[in-house]
Amino acid sequence: MAEIIDGRAVARELDQQTQEIVQSLVAEGHAPPGLAVVLVGNDPASEIYVGHKTKACERLGLASFEHRLAETTSEGALLALIGELNDRDEVDGILVQVPLPDHIDEARVLEAIDPAKDVDGFHPVNVGRVSAGTGGIRPCTPAGVVMLIKSVERDIAGLDAVVIGRSNIVGKPVATLLLAEGCTVTVTHSKTRDLAAKCARADILVAAVGKPELVRGDWVKPGAIVIDVGINRTQGGEGKGRLLGDVAFDEVQHARAVTPVPGGVGPMTIAMLLHNTAQAARTFASGGEGGMTQDQ
Repeated sequence: MAEIIDGRAVARELDQQTQEIVQSLVAEGHAPPGLAVVLVGNDPASEIYVGHKTKACERLGLASFEHRLAETTSEGALLALIGELNDRDEVDGILVQVPLPDHIDEARVLEAIDPAKDVDGFHPVNVGRVSAGTGGIRPCTPAGVVMLIKSVERDIAGLDAVVIGRSNIVGKPVATLLLAEGCTVTVTHSKTRDLAAKCARADILVAAVGKPELVRGDWVKPGAIVIDVGINRTQGGEGKGRLLGDVAFDEVQHARAVTPVPGGVGPMTIAMLLHNTAQAARTFASGGEGGMTQDQ
């Protein structure tokens, strides 16, 4: 039987590190790290996610600043708010919840965030610095994926890693971070030929494509580490659905270790967001540019 990688347990360990940073800053006379979350509209999933972030801030001692804007908010008004948050000393991290309404240019909004406060790690400056290995804030979910892998195998240099998915949110940054760890990385996608065969050679397999149970048992070689980033809600009878990952969980028990859905990658995203915010606050407090570090 494969080891079940407990994302909640690893997230708690990261939360402890974050709390220690917060307590250290406060003991030195600094304000608690502050995270500003901007939500435009009332998307139910985003509402729930923002609520989780607020509760996590309270639990770890961070200051939380919520900005809930109407669906009809103009792009100009949103950019003006981001400009204000960039200038506020009590705000160390800024997160704009996506997706945004269709009339707002998402790329333009994300690029308006001060890279030093871009605790989601999506600003082109951070993407470039992380890719070049010169610092930068690491994106939350990809960084969480690597932490889960290293909770099983600390030294992954030289291992063959296959990433299914090439999105800017997960696939590409996961590949970048695994390269930085010394892995030999193959990025696959919808046009990849012989996908199953490529996956079957992987020591590390990261599935982040959004297709329920795409990865079958014969796609995974014995002893591999399997990270399932997919969260797919299926329709069930009487309005009851269930969550499925991108991996057929029951079929891959010959792997060395595998993440469940839910309870695997999901808890790491918020934990890493708050850790990035605390790291940014610590760098600001030391007179640096804020957040520009890979020491996480």
